[in-house]
Amino acid sequence: MPNDAGSATVMEAILHDQRTAFLRDASPRIAERKARLARLRVAVLSHRTALCKAVDADFGRRSYYETDLMEIVGVIQAIDYLTRNLHRFMRPEKRHVSLVYQGGRAQIIWQPKGVIGVMAPWNYPISLVMIPLATALAAGNRVMVKPSELTPRTSSLIQTILAEVFAKDVVAVILGGAEVGAAFSRLAFDHLLFTGSTSVGHKIMQAASENLVPVTLELGGKSPVIVARGHVTERAVSSIVFGKLSNAGQTCVAPDYALVHEDDLEAFIARFDATVIRTYPDGPTSDDYASIISDRHYERLNALIEDARERRARIIRIGVRPETAADRIRTIAPTLVVAIRSDIAVMREEIFGPILPIMTYRAIGEVIDLINARPRPLALYYFGDDDADRRKVLARTTSGNVGINSTLIHVALDDLPFGGVGASGIGAYHGIEGFRSMSHAKGVFIQRRWNLPSLLRAPFGRLADIALAVTLGKRR
Repeated sequence: MPNDAGSATVMEAILHDQRTAFLRDASPRIAERKARLARLRVAVLSHRTALCKAVDADFGRRSYYETDLMEIVGVIQAIDYLTRNLHRFMRPEKRHVSLVYQGGRAQIIWQPKGVIGVMAPWNYPISLVMIPLATALAAGNRVMVKPSELTPRTSSLIQTILAEVFAKDVVAVILGGAEVGAAFSRLAFDHLLFTGSTSVGHKIMQAASENLVPVTLELGGKSPVIVARGHVTERAVSSIVFGKLSNAGQTCVAPDYALVHEDDLEAFIARFDATVIRTYPDGPTSDDYASIISDRHYERLNALIEDARERRARIIRIGVRPETAADRIRTIAPTLVVAIRSDIAVMREEIFGPILPIMTYRAIGEVIDLINARPRPLALYYFGDDDADRRKVLARTTSGNVGINSTLIHVALDDLPFGGVGASGIGAYHGIEGFRSMSHAKGVFIQRRWNLPSLLRAPFGRLADIALAVTLGKRR
């Protein structure tokens, strides 16, 4: 693709070509959709090592294992899930016809919308391109993708990979910075999916509204992890460490802050420390521990720690030893911020890094009130038994998804929708919900030769009286 591919004129031309091709070729049959998914699957696996290498270079350090497990596996599973279930997803759905309209039948036909725009972030630069792309292709659409400029090697490689297996009027990748992204969001797509911060999500929705483009917004927010009293177990803390420190906390559904019973605070700190040291025995310089994506994000995270320190919060750096203290590029040690006020910066902003604030509570009602006083989170985690407290949390809080005695794993479950609510997002993808969000639900009513409504036309008479009496009751 030429270097000026990010210009508004070129993007509009690509959109025009994709829409023209979509209208010319009509809705692709199931065989063509599966063939496109198969080509995407082969392309990802054949470039697996190159993709891991590109992500590692973009971050400064990210383990190939982490990229394989957190991205490549998810992409392949999503493609396989869509392929297996595509026939079921595409099947027309029968709908009820009331007595008055008997003699006809109603159904929903799932029709591709046309051209889907996908705007992907930097934190999982492979999966957050490929999974929405696979979903859009499964739904029969053409796709334009705008990957993040903060992962330039990965984004460029994705452009090369997709150009090898798809014509530009089927899939096109647009490279460029924030200005290109802004122009991309203003294109007259048939649907736009954006994954990123809530603040940018506001701008994306405003831009899309200029052309009445429907949106799916996968945003973020402060996802709490609640540890029930007496449940500071090895299993629970190990899962919290996994969720918080995978990709160095640069995960939209990472536990953003912990709510721990006041009696369990010191036990939680001690077990968190021991678990981190066991997980990353070489400390922050471990090959399995990721770097922060950019200088700006690195400085922002350090500023959050300094703000907490100035406000006399207790700061605990985990896993740092003298022999491993030499700084690696943009690396922040796992850090606990303890006994904090709710108005401190680290409790106001989404962290997106390896910093875990801890607040204590005495009763579960305090936890529910604190969560409900904030914007609704993308995820909520609860560690504890199936008891009254757990049921209260599930019933009285609203979040995107919930993990019980686990973190992050709900995102990997193909048959669960993934999406936020309120400030954490609009709409969902994954599962059948993803297919349907990128499809138009066309209602179809098929009238048979004999039908009651045709008898209820002017001039009205006794038959209309009977029908109205059955439907509405006698006129008073």
